[in-house]
Amino acid sequence: MAWGKKSEGPPEAIREAGVPDGDKLIAAKVDELTGRWVLACRTRVTVVSDAGEVQESRPWLDVDGGTWDPEQDILRVTWIEGGTPTRWQFTGSGTHIFTDAFRDRVQSSVVLVREVDLGPGRKTRVAIRKDLATRELVDQVVPGRGVRSDDVELAEQVAVARATLRDQSGLPPLTA
Repeated sequence: MAWGKKSEGPPEAIREAGVPDGDKLIAAKVDELTGRWVLACRTRVTVVSDAGEVQESRPWLDVDGGTWDPEQDILRVTWIEGGTPTRWQFTGSGTHIFTDAFRDRVQSSVVLVREVDLGPGRKTRVAIRKDLATRELVDQVVPGRGVRSDDVELAEQVAVARATLRDQSGLPPLTA
């Protein structure tokens, strides 16, 4: 397991607060930027303060992606709803174990993906993702940078991709 400083595991209070009942801790590291523990559990990613307070806990299907910068030891995490990416800095031994676990859990939640690309500023990703706790499938539409909400042609193509992926995954058709 990838633990925090000096290859120790997180304190018991951190584990109790950050690992939901019935879940399993895969890897944990201390974020050097905040001093908080970041826990990669089987079904979710959780951030816990030293006092054992959960700061954030989200299912893996909420993670859009992550990019590791080995020069700065920064994992930059993007979220499905957009907004400012989260940055975690991990140093020391076990960092690659955490980043590997992070990548594995995000990929495990992806069932199908299709990108609708009509040119610059006209890209949207449609995905079927799995909630790793419940096994429930959900569809997600993630507009690319600069996408306009009034782009009718893109919206039509996204609707076709969404319907196709829902059909391929066994999800029921959307009702109007």
